[in-house]
Amino acid sequence: MTIILLEAFYGGSHKQLIDYLATNIPKCCVFKLPAKKWHWKARTSALHFSEVIPENENNYSSLFTSSVLNLAELVALRPDLARLHKVIYFHENQLIYPVRKEQTRDFQYGYNQILSCVVADVVVFNSEFNKNTFLQNINRFLNIIPDYHPKNLMKKIMPKCRVLYFPLSFPDCPTESLLENKYSHLTHGCMMDKCLEKVLKETEECGSSSTLTEQISETNNEVLINGRQDEILTNGTHSAVDWQNTVDYIRDKTLEPEILLSVQENGKILHIVWPHRWEHDKDPERFFNVLNWLHEENFDFWVSVIGQSFSEVPDVFIQSKEKLKIHLKTWGFVDDKKDYYEILKTADVVVSTAKHEFFGVSMLEAVYYGCYPLCPNKLVYPEIFPQCYLYNTEHQLFKKLKRFCKFPHLTKKLPEKIDLQRFMWKQLKESYEEVLKGTVSPDQTKID
Repeated sequence: MTIILLEAFYGGSHKQLIDYLATNIPKCCVFKLPAKKWHWKARTSALHFSEVIPENENNYSSLFTSSVLNLAELVALRPDLARLHKVIYFHENQLIYPVRKEQTRDFQYGYNQILSCVVADVVVFNSEFNKNTFLQNINRFLNIIPDYHPKNLMKKIMPKCRVLYFPLSFPDCPTESLLENKYSHLTHGCMMDKCLEKVLKETEECGSSSTLTEQISETNNEVLINGRQDEILTNGTHSAVDWQNTVDYIRDKTLEPEILLSVQENGKILHIVWPHRWEHDKDPERFFNVLNWLHEENFDFWVSVIGQSFSEVPDVFIQSKEKLKIHLKTWGFVDDKKDYYEILKTADVVVSTAKHEFFGVSMLEAVYYGCYPLCPNKLVYPEIFPQCYLYNTEHQLFKKLKRFCKFPHLTKKLPEKIDLQRFMWKQLKESYEEVLKGTVSPDQTKID
């Protein structure tokens, strides 16, 4: 029996998921539309698919689609498909799409998603955040309807729901080996912590830079800094200016202890990557605001802006390309995955400024290839990343990037491990097979 895979917007993470399923699950038949004019695809794709899917009533077992398609319209146009096991996958939901004024929200897209859930057999979300925000906002969203308000739809839909994280798959070695190879020039040790504790205590008591000199002398003029050993005084590789800067930073109580004794790697310039769609819901204005502040304070950094762009590009991209031209390393969408991953391997920090995010494939891809993540403390990010990688305000993001510009090597040691294995295709494949074949009932509490 054949599984029908439908994608009305075959691009980005939607394309990746369909490709994973088609490649790894037997007997799949794919029907797709190009990733252009999302609004038109959401409104008209059901009619298109109703015409192109062959009528082969005895050969199809299941139908899988993203929530871009209005599934209710499709099964109305093609009653023969209604009998199939129907799975709808939510990469995002339209019920909480950020709009400046609620009155300007286009009601039809969220409404279509609700109707699709009513006719589906299984409703799959890519995160708990996605599932919860959808279910919790159904009633509020439908209250927009004048005179008549549908009742109990949330209770009808909830039993069908489950969470299946978006599956990641990479062409090269496991994460641990990759990171080990990328940062093989760094060593690990406990000497830094002992030295810092001793130096900070003495410095606070007497406020003298000479105390620092004495403490470093006691450790044979060598200090382990974030796992990196630097000869500070004896070999002449650091100038008197470098040394005075180090002393000045120790006196600066606004800096965190982990960097108080850091000495910047010779010639190293921070490489920042922004791998998101060039659209307003990813808040590029905030990202470029922060980069402009770094530029105005004369910090050295590189930036690669490599997300997908469409026919309408926000003005901020045009303005920022000119203003930040001396910092640009890569500008524009990198369609070839191999080339895309090569850029991630050279980057140090990956930044999200999103206002609308339910998983964040590009952030996790960058982390896999060794980037230090900085994400808003909202949306799906607290579900995916430990608190130490989250920021609350634009100024907090600026402060973190400012520190990394001064000390790029700090990005090479993650303060807390990010578990990527739970998102890997090899961990999720069996669960996806079960959902597609209808061998497991949906469970709204289950996360795979």
